[in-house]
Amino acid sequence: MLKSKKNIWIVGLVAVVTVAGFSLISTTDKNTSKNDPQNTQSYLKPVDSFQHAHGLAVDVNDPKKLLIATHNGLFMLQNDKDLYQVGPKKDDYMGFSPHPTDSNTFFTSGHPKGGGNIGFQKTSDGGKSWQKVSDGINGPVDFHAMTVSRVNPNLAYGSYAGKLQRSLDGGKKWEQIDTNLTNVISLVSDPVDANTVYAATTDGIMSSSDQGNTWADAAPDVSGAAVTVLAINQTQTTEWISFSEKLGLAKSSDSGKSWKTLKIGAGDDIVLQIANDNKNPQVTYALTRANVVYKTTDGGESWQKVR
Repeated sequence: MLKSKKNIWIVGLVAVVTVAGFSLISTTDKNTSKNDPQNTQSYLKPVDSFQHAHGLAVDVNDPKKLLIATHNGLFMLQNDKDLYQVGPKKDDYMGFSPHPTDSNTFFTSGHPKGGGNIGFQKTSDGGKSWQKVSDGINGPVDFHAMTVSRVNPNLAYGSYAGKLQRSLDGGKKWEQIDTNLTNVISLVSDPVDANTVYAATTDGIMSSSDQGNTWADAAPDVSGAAVTVLAINQTQTTEWISFSEKLGLAKSSDSGKSWKTLKIGAGDDIVLQIANDNKNPQVTYALTRANVVYKTTDGGESWQKVR
């Protein structure tokens, strides 16, 4: 019975993560000059909504900006209320990772709007334009899970076709890692140690301290359970927040050894993305399968729906 329930939960999650091929976005054009009278952000198009998010990040230099990578391009939520589509591209960004210090640089992977795979690409102008960095191995790849190191942005990881790939030169060249890691849902890099990376998988949270070569169980309390996402606080690095089929949304203050369940008020909704404010360790955002954005300003003790 428990096995059947787990399978249903994972099947539902896979459907959320892999849906592609048609537009889910519903937007309404607005007067840009009305929202931005000085036209300082002309590459931002005001919209009403977004759908099917794959990535979430708080701008590293401006915490008023929340970046949302979706099935139909990159979006930005500003001041927790104003939503914009960033740039003209409406590609499916299955993988998304921000540069750790440069707020104009993001990395993505996924599918072009017209079909196929993107490979590994980057923007250096805040999403106005994108440049392919490489195809990856056996590509063009479509990294459904990827992360760029928060310590060394030349170090990147991506999961494609069930295999883990690693780049040591900013994504120009990739190598496939012969590893025991399987069933990866999302990847996150350690905020302090460049050699350490974590994976949320269908069987728990795994960690590697040797750039992905070997992996071990990092959180016994969720071992064997599907985990959709893991976020590690940039300044209080022993504080983790994850969402799993076993505990729901939960926080660890000892790097995954023990967990406290958090009450977010999302009911049966699944949290797919979590992003920390690197300037304020008490602020975290969570985004659910229903495209609802929640925010905490007290380290997870209470949450408010912001969109």
